Amino acid sequence: MSSKAGTRRVELEGGATLLLEESHLVPLVAITVALRTGALYDPEGREGLYRYAGRMLRRGAGALSSSDIEDAIDRLGSEIGVDAASSSFSFGGQVIRRSLDPFVELAGTLLASPTFFEDEAAKLRRESVAELVEARDNDRSLAQRAFRRAMFPNHGYGRFASGTPESVAAITASEARALHGQHFRQKNAMVTFSGDVDEATAVAAATRLLRGLPAGEPTLIETPEPPKVAGRRLVFVDKPERTQTQILIGTLGTSATDPDHVPLLIANAVFGGTFTSRLMREVRSKRGWSYGASSRLGIDRRRQSFSMWTFPAATDAAACIALELELFEAFVKDGITARELGFIKKYLTRSYAFEIDTPHKRVHQALDVDLYGLPADYYSSHTAHVDAVTVDAAREAVQRRLDPESLLFVVVGTAKDILKPIQDAIPRLSETTVVPFDTL
Repeated sequence: MSSKAGTRRVELEGGATLLLEESHLVPLVAITVALRTGALYDPEGREGLYRYAGRMLRRGAGALSSSDIEDAIDRLGSEIGVDAASSSFSFGGQVIRRSLDPFVELAGTLLASPTFFEDEAAKLRRESVAELVEARDNDRSLAQRAFRRAMFPNHGYGRFASGTPESVAAITASEARALHGQHFRQKNAMVTFSGDVDEATAVAAATRLLRGLPAGEPTLIETPEPPKVAGRRLVFVDKPERTQTQILIGTLGTSATDPDHVPLLIANAVFGGTFTSRLMREVRSKRGWSYGASSRLGIDRRRQSFSMWTFPAATDAAACIALELELFEAFVKDGITARELGFIKKYLTRSYAFEIDTPHKRVHQALDVDLYGLPADYYSSHTAHVDAVTVDAAREAVQRRLDPESLLFVVVGTAKDILKPIQDAIPRLSETTVVPFDTL
């Protein structure tokens, strides 16, 4: 048994790209078909359409009914899933090597020939709406939805890939069919194979997988840079009887091609990216206000968000926000220290082995480079990029990209109990919006 090192790239007839990571250690093959489109293409008032159309692929295709498809997936010992994000859509699964051929036949049929029958479409609408209503029980999900909407107003990044109960209820089978016809094209597809498969087999299987998709150019749009919204704004998601809060604080971050991106990633790892970070130490270890405290720098084709997340008790929420604001202002003013930089470099370079320890992870890094327009050596030279960051570069990146005076504060809690103390904890607060939780 052996593995061939490195991700191989093959251009397929029809314009699609195949990425292959070959490893024969385990008799499994994982396949992904990704499209360079996603929820950004959902029309206004039809948020969730892309995800809905993707889920319809399992509700009938070719001569197969929904139950036929589920029986076939079980019979092959396989799994098939779909995922719609803002800038990408992926369809794929995993199968035992001996069942690769019938799996490719089944997956190709689902991908190219969904039936979009109205009875299944209506059933999926009801199920999706019920899921979205139920998701309102999840306070963290509410905070994330409110954060995206307020961080990216009038921009595709502010839409919910899952939609809202109202937008999903309005989606029709014919709209899903039209989206499929417009975007599911061979030239818009990238296929990954990883696992127990050689190149000749993967090329033949990928060609069969995509053969039902039409040729021709896909309809693509250019995503604009999200606008920066100035000032300190508070969005309070009002939900009754909350004894615990969810708090997200953020501002615009970077895009992956920004020269400040890697230095900011390193600085963020010091600030809130590890269990020993400043945020975790001050909020959890010293004060015990929140079980977790972290910060995150998003990544996409355009400038994404930087955000801090905590979930203190309602009685500690105002003090926690004041502390986070103080820590963030000091972070922007002074950056990170040489000692912190030395520690985080060792941590990130040593732990990187866990990011590339399976063929599936490696091939998906290559896929992300193409899907999100990352620099070609974004992953392959990761440790070199980390090593090259200096204290000055990290501090200057933080100061150029993060603005303490343009911060969005999102809190999920009970307004009558804690809204006023939270407003008082945010100096120079320019705007407060109270959002009933059942409108998200």
